[in-house]
Amino acid sequence: MYTLYKKELGSFFSSLMGYLTIIVFLLLNGLMLWVFNSDFNIMDYGYAGLDGLFLIGPFLFLFLIPAITMRMFSEEKKNGTIELLFTKPLSEYQIIFAKLLAGITLVFISILPTIVYYISVYMLGDPIGNVDTGSVIGSYIGLLFLGSAFVAIGLFASVLTNNQIVAFIIAILLSVFCYLGFETLYNMDIFGSLSLFVRSLGIRYHYESISRGVIDTRDVLYFLSVIALFVMLTRVVLLSRKWQK
Repeated sequence: MYTLYKKELGSFFSSLMGYLTIIVFLLLNGLMLWVFNSDFNIMDYGYAGLDGLFLIGPFLFLFLIPAITMRMFSEEKKNGTIELLFTKPLSEYQIIFAKLLAGITLVFISILPTIVYYISVYMLGDPIGNVDTGSVIGSYIGLLFLGSAFVAIGLFASVLTNNQIVAFIIAILLSVFCYLGFETLYNMDIFGSLSLFVRSLGIRYHYESISRGVIDTRDVLYFLSVIALFVMLTRVVLLSRKWQK
């Protein structure tokens, strides 16, 4: 499993995809937070905080994470190398988790350099250090959980087809629905007394909850459940392929 994990992680950085994902994420965040005149600009906001980063980050991940996961299984299926994986002494779960952890590692690497933003805001505070560190830590944890959930969704989309573009589109649609779909249904207020429950099924609800700086076990269990759900669905698709063989 570790060998497959290293292979997957190495494949990101042996091509432009891994570097491009990190560069685009950091570049767009940097421009929105420090350069462009917008509601997210830290200097214009006049408040020592990184709220803009954690508002922009999920929307960038909605497109960037499907771009890194679209090839994980679809390329294996297209090239026929997935059959070689089945001959290895690895279970379906080990194959999936190796790819999942590789994707999560790339998400973590892309988030890590933004610590510079926190240091900058910390030093710019009046007085120095006048920043809600607890909220920032919670938001970072939430962003990592959210990215991990999107990786799991992207893996499931990738195993459904041998076409990377189709996998990319499916991953975006599923991620958008899981992040914004339930929120939209809640705002439509068509479920009456069940509206709040419907909203709690969405990723955004739990992401915003963690971002307040309080790590609630219910939010953690929710993200772990979403990841587990799509891991199991991915395994079902892999098993159906083996049964067909």
